[in-house]
Amino acid sequence: MNRRDFCAHTCQVVSLTTVASLLQACGGSPSSPSNASALTTLTGTVGTGVVTVPVDAGGPLASVGGAALVRSSAGSFLVFRAAQDAFNAMTAICTHEQCEVTGIASSTFVCPCHGSQYSSAGAVTKGPATQALRRFTNSFAGTVLTINL
Repeated sequence: MNRRDFCAHTCQVVSLTTVASLLQACGGSPSSPSNASALTTLTGTVGTGVVTVPVDAGGPLASVGGAALVRSSAGSFLVFRAAQDAFNAMTAICTHEQCEVTGIASSTFVCPCHGSQYSSAGAVTKGPATQALRRFTNSFAGTVLTINL
């Protein structure tokens, strides 16, 4: 092998190694818990300054400790039923790199991109995120949760 071929092959190997490491870094984090389950997705209806979500008797928010990902034209929200008549509602957008948080493990919301974890109230419990999720006030009447935007 001559010097020119050696240099060309070396550059190709270095380039492929760099690209492979970049692709791996963009994927899920090995620190993401493997026991995280996908959140059930519900559809919210947007009204003037609010998003309403039906809370069905057999749905994911029917009992205390239940959680769901609510998608609407106003954005995506994480909802956790903290008590019989109290819910936590927060943005589903991770504060680390704006991925949508879609998983849950033991009442902890999990971002699939880099493994950030949030409590059921939106506080960071594990980085790389350093800021809590934005919370929204809400009210519950009958079988309808109303999230105030």
